[in-house]
Amino acid sequence: MAVVSGLIRVMEKAARKAGQRLRRDFGEIEHLQVSRKGPADFVSKADRAAERTLYDELIAARPDWGFVLEEGGTIEGAEGKPRFIIDPLDGTSNFLHGIPHFAISIAVQEPRLDGNGWGDVTAALVYQPVTDESFWAEKTRGAWLQDKRLRVSARRHLDEALIATGIPFAGHGDFAEWARIFGAIGPNVAGIRRFGSAALDLAWVAAGRYDGFWESGLKAWDSAAGCLLVREAGGFVTNFKGQSEAICADEVLAGNDALHSKLHKLVAGALK
Repeated sequence: MAVVSGLIRVMEKAARKAGQRLRRDFGEIEHLQVSRKGPADFVSKADRAAERTLYDELIAARPDWGFVLEEGGTIEGAEGKPRFIIDPLDGTSNFLHGIPHFAISIAVQEPRLDGNGWGDVTAALVYQPVTDESFWAEKTRGAWLQDKRLRVSARRHLDEALIATGIPFAGHGDFAEWARIFGAIGPNVAGIRRFGSAALDLAWVAAGRYDGFWESGLKAWDSAAGCLLVREAGGFVTNFKGQSEAICADEVLAGNDALHSKLHKLVAGALK
């Protein structure tokens, strides 16, 4: 049985409160106000409302912490204090098309001890409002789905592996690069899936549902929580060069030890 810390309880309470509103809005999606925030990006009243709920709940519990918000930008906290990195609705396109696959992502990042920038992510929560699944992790304490311990897949062979990805679309990503990587990985694996939420993709790698994942062009709020989930479930997350970063965002490659190395070899070959 997992012993849930006070911080994870605070994060989960905030996510569940925001998730309740998202479920209601999802049920009335045809009436939702939607606007563009940039090329191929949409923001809805639901995004903004969920982010506000998360901010209000978390600032009440940790008033001197900072925030990195997808919609609201960066809010500095007190010197030496951690910050929350938040995506209030990862999978916005799914949400707006009535596809029940989206999530709230919250991560906690610590400042570096030398005061020079930001260091490790030490707590993470990915909450799926439709299925009521709460994936969470804390550094050195493992990854969990509610009170069930998570471990990455034990599969060792690519031809048995189910791999997730995110596909570039108008205004986002390098489609030619993605196509080269797809061409290298696709013939060697059991299947490739694109479900439309990087946070959930990484949570599902941690849970062993997927065996690996790759995507580029993400932002910190897309992957910060998911990276910690995979690592605490015994997996590896790096960029396409094989380098481990506190938050792999621009390039993300995830899997267990055996599959990660094999995927990395294929990716590196595709990008030569």
